[in-house]
Amino acid sequence: MNIILALLIWTAGGMGMYGQPDGEVTSLLQTSMSTVAKQPAAGSGNAVKSDPQQDEAPVVKGIYVTAYSAGGSRMEELVKLVDDTELNAMVIDIKDDEGYITYKTENAKLQEMGKPQPFIKDMGQLMERLDKHEIYPIARVVVFKDTILAKKNPELSFVKSDGSVWQNGSGDMFVNPYRKEVWDYNVEIAKEAAKLGFKEIQFDYVRFPEGFEKRADSLKYTKSEQSRVDIVAEFVKYARKELEPLGIRVSVDIFGYAASVPAAEGIGQDFVKISKHVDVISPMVYPSHYTTGWFGSKTPDKAPYQTIKGSMEDTHEKLDPLGSYKPIIRPWIQDFTASWLGSGNYAKYGKKEVEEQIRALKEMKVDEYLLWNASNRYTKGVEYK
Repeated sequence: MNIILALLIWTAGGMGMYGQPDGEVTSLLQTSMSTVAKQPAAGSGNAVKSDPQQDEAPVVKGIYVTAYSAGGSRMEELVKLVDDTELNAMVIDIKDDEGYITYKTENAKLQEMGKPQPFIKDMGQLMERLDKHEIYPIARVVVFKDTILAKKNPELSFVKSDGSVWQNGSGDMFVNPYRKEVWDYNVEIAKEAAKLGFKEIQFDYVRFPEGFEKRADSLKYTKSEQSRVDIVAEFVKYARKELEPLGIRVSVDIFGYAASVPAAEGIGQDFVKISKHVDVISPMVYPSHYTTGWFGSKTPDKAPYQTIKGSMEDTHEKLDPLGSYKPIIRPWIQDFTASWLGSGNYAKYGKKEVEEQIRALKEMKVDEYLLWNASNRYTKGVEYK
């Protein structure tokens, strides 16, 4: 593939705490795509190939649901959408982009470290509703982007020379992937979600902040001899080991471009190393995330079929060497209009654009997918094949 220019990851400006998965405004990823070398094949290592939901899970076709929607009147409309179509799953915020635990919990550890904000007032009632309508429940847990935990425990975050906790341009704070306390806190949330009835835990923001390599030496934080890539992969491996006995799947959201570059060393994401330790990998391949030159398209957002097909070609090529350890590929696709890209650079997304993405996935033998719309307003009349 001949790709030129650098990749600029865009996000849905103005969408607040419910923006793209793993998607605050990002910096330029400077990559010379003319000489990209493919990632060497990764061995199975200590990974255990066993799908705890193999006999229970459907071929997942799902939608993103904020905790606010899940606990409010919007849920009626979303359940009807699933009932009336071939959709069959919901990804629901259990720990959101700010770090709020989105339901009431009696867990003393979670109360101490986090901050419950019960957008979902009756979790039991919600789970009964999902079960009644045969909706496969997936709990979204945002991991290392966590303003709540960083404020309460600055030593678990990244501290500037003046003693304040570092935050990005949007005011978001991150916690340190090198800290085992952070791992255990998020795994504890995932374990509680499993007890509540969720069949899968989807970890998001499994990475360092964008552009971290530019500030890694100026911030104060705990670290070891392990690289950022290795420590992030170690967290995923640890989480799966802890959760597998509970009979639930582990999935991870990852930048779509990670399938097309050797590794994103700055943020600590290696597509293969992470994929080796999960049941499901969910690359965010929104056409709006790609710039001119990607997959031979002048305007990728206007070419949903071409962009998705190209991204899946790269994904298969990256993961095929894993053999039997290759996880289920379940991409996030776009059901929103990226008007922030500016006139001439985006398309108004509707039935045709969503179906073109699904068609590309089908042709690339990818049967599962998730639809993202930050406000949970999904296009009507789509054929979810």
